[in-house]
Amino acid sequence: MSSPPFSALLRQPARAGIYHLPENLRKKLPEACAKAGFACLSADLRGIRTSDDALAALGLGLGFPDWFGANFDALNDCLTDFSWQEAGGYVILLQGADALAAGDPQGFATLNAVFAAAVEAWREQDVALWIFYDRPAGALSTLPVPT
Repeated sequence: MSSPPFSALLRQPARAGIYHLPENLRKKLPEACAKAGFACLSADLRGIRTSDDALAALGLGLGFPDWFGANFDALNDCLTDFSWQEAGGYVILLQGADALAAGDPQGFATLNAVFAAAVEAWREQDVALWIFYDRPAGALSTLPVPT
């Protein structure tokens, strides 16, 4: 039995969440998002060791509106109201979060709690929000799709 294309998986809000994304799928992400009609956003967190710096990088990298307050409440507001980036669904790729996870474990946990809440809020509206980390396998769940 063959597996569905990556773009078909992205369209499944029930499976959306926070995942490690293997390199082979990272390369397919832009095309899969385009096929699914999703916004494909990314932020570079390489070398960032504090949640304050991560929030600033997220605001810049994800193109948040000017009203983004660079705090966790504002992050939640932007992630649960994409009126500034309307699409059929949303994919966020976070690059290089290892320094943040090591330097500010509590901030990293809070960041992921905000992401999880946003994923659930969109799921309740039958819209997928995927958060992908390019972190090493084992740090977060691995996306359960064949390569």
